[in-house]
Amino acid sequence: MRTIYFILILFMSSCASYKQNIMFKSTETAGAEKLKKEALVAEKNYQIIKNDRLSIEVYSNGGERLIDTNPELSKTIQNTQSTGENKPTYLIDLNGVIKLPLVGEIKLDGLTLKQAEDVLEKEYAKFFKQPFVQLSFVNKRVIVLGALGGQVIPLENENTTLVEVLALAKGLDKEAKAQNMRLIRGDKVYEVDFSTIEGYQNGNMLIASGDIVYVEPVRRPFSEGLRDYYGLMSMLVSLATLITVISSLN
Repeated sequence: MRTIYFILILFMSSCASYKQNIMFKSTETAGAEKLKKEALVAEKNYQIIKNDRLSIEVYSNGGERLIDTNPELSKTIQNTQSTGENKPTYLIDLNGVIKLPLVGEIKLDGLTLKQAEDVLEKEYAKFFKQPFVQLSFVNKRVIVLGALGGQVIPLENENTTLVEVLALAKGLDKEAKAQNMRLIRGDKVYEVDFSTIEGYQNGNMLIASGDIVYVEPVRRPFSEGLRDYYGLMSMLVSLATLITVISSLN
């Protein structure tokens, strides 16, 4: 009987350990007004920063290859162009400089893609007639952790919101707490509650590259305690059974 009591006490103590793997506990909760202010920040374009990687496409004659209405010509171009995975990418180095074909090294950090395209069009005008330049980021991303597993979500579109990132991460399932999510941006932590319409409206903030989104998983103390201490409990139950059998033989 004492063994059974010991097992029960051990199991009860396990209930206190099930929260140990919850990440990013916040010491300061962001209020609704602060969240709403962050969520309603005016739309902005990502700026080019050091260590960004860019892909570039250059067209002549004002980009006629992009807007050609001849279906046969367009089909031929689509078949001959490289796929997105095969496009060369170019690094913005620690000095904010990128090295590109023909134009060589040029400083682009701090510019938006549109501003950088305007700069490069002027440079490529030395080699092509009416150049048309298209730039795109290839390494802007956000990290999603917690109930949704470890995922790195590429930010292919500017002004991506939190709900779009969650959708790209396959959404919230029954293992996730919609009312307890955290967005970590540098040294700031924002607690977000998507369990209500008001919480969604206040917390659906614009995502920045490098953000971390943590979705707290639903905790099940009984099943997790049973799993964590299954081996020890199994051994104790077997020992108790053996003691009972030996006692019955005496």
